[in-house]
Amino acid sequence: MNAQTKPLVRKLRCAVYTRKSSEEGLDQEFNSLHAQREACEAYIASQRSEGWVLVRDQYDDGGVSGGTLERPGLKRLMADIEDGLVDVVVVYKIDRLSRSLADFAKLVEVFDRNAVTFVSVTQSFNTTTSMGRLTLNILLSFAQFEREVTAERIRDKVAASRRKGMWMGGVPPYGYRVENRKLVVDEVAAEHVRWIFARFLEIGSCTILAKEVEAKGLRTSRGNRIDKKYLYRMLSNRAGAVRRMRTGLRFPYPTFGSGSEQAAPLGASGGAGLHVGGAVLEVALRWKVVVDRGMN
Repeated sequence: MNAQTKPLVRKLRCAVYTRKSSEEGLDQEFNSLHAQREACEAYIASQRSEGWVLVRDQYDDGGVSGGTLERPGLKRLMADIEDGLVDVVVVYKIDRLSRSLADFAKLVEVFDRNAVTFVSVTQSFNTTTSMGRLTLNILLSFAQFEREVTAERIRDKVAASRRKGMWMGGVPPYGYRVENRKLVVDEVAAEHVRWIFARFLEIGSCTILAKEVEAKGLRTSRGNRIDKKYLYRMLSNRAGAVRRMRTGLRFPYPTFGSGSEQAAPLGASGGAGLHVGGAVLEVALRWKVVVDRGMN
């Protein structure tokens, strides 16, 4: 009696992709990326009888949003897929791969073109059937909705904080420093700002003004040269130089004044704010009016 031969099982090379949106906790000995990889590797091991084998390369993206495809780990994974080095992509959840329905459609197109299977460890579905694709699209729609709601909530919080005069990060305008999340006037730099605004009103040229600033040896807070572009930004910045440069003027960030001294939106006077030069002149003139009022 002939011995029964076992059917040959084709080896499927499995690549694990992990992602975490924030950098918080990535320096820990065991973080979210490790937990995702451990779960995916355990799932691959359970499918060993089906020919699944784990590839050695690791495709990890820590501190990267799922709303973009510009991710180093994902780019390496897609390059290896195009080179025919991967047969199965394994993730912990669908939203680890992408939170954008449009982006995921692009990824699936690459998977289909290279005969690559996509597997989510915690969500069971088959993308080869129409019902499986429908389920996938529904899950992705909710993932995208969650991302957009979170982004809206963050934008609302930042806007509310700004209305209360809180500084929400970034390089403070020239003439200010940040203390306890508030913009505080730097008196030394404030004198330079007052001179720059007053001088611009006299000559009306940022090119000439930039040369005079260079001659005076003025530098930015980071020690860089103050050029014409920097002056344009300074002179047209609503938050900068005007709000509280004078002792006794306490204007709520980010407007120039309050009450009767509240400034109109930039460009309200005949659309001048749409042109850089017009906006600079408009802001400089408005600054002069506010300062004159503060001195009276």
